[in-house]
Amino acid sequence: MRLQKHHTLTNYQKQKNKMRIIEVIESSKKKGLDGKACWTGYKLAGTKMKGGRRVDNCVSMEETYEGNEFFEAYGELWTNEDGQLDEAEYQGRKVSLGKPMRGDVKKFKVYVKNKKGNVVKVNFGDPNMRIKKSIPARRKSFRARHNCANPGPRTSARYWSCRNW
Repeated sequence: MRLQKHHTLTNYQKQKNKMRIIEVIESSKKKGLDGKACWTGYKLAGTKMKGGRRVDNCVSMEETYEGNEFFEAYGELWTNEDGQLDEAEYQGRKVSLGKPMRGDVKKFKVYVKNKKGNVVKVNFGDPNMRIKKSIPARRKSFRARHNCANPGPRTSARYWSCRNW
């Protein structure tokens, strides 16, 4: 009786096999004028004029919904998860509630309803500082310094600063 020798692939052979698989996938993608395929998550949708010359038009592959499928998947558009309205009137103009945006007085602003039901504007953030929340040590220090474990009501600047961090 003869025993079979167990064969393992070297790293070089594994890398070569991966490259072959990638080549097969790339060759199956639809290529444009320049012979290149669109990025991952994008599809070729014809061509367009850009800067006086014709180039490929790569558009993102979006989900499409028919009928009420969108509302079944995401719910009604005019309410948040907590049942509050998305739009309200503030000083005579329509504003979106609970959506932080670039501010005029401070770095950010957000419109929220207070306990009385009035719409108030909450300004927060220093316009002269950069947020470096991608650095874990700074993120941890900020959240500890501002007591983000208990941020307080939605009408406070601390709540929205902690939410951004």
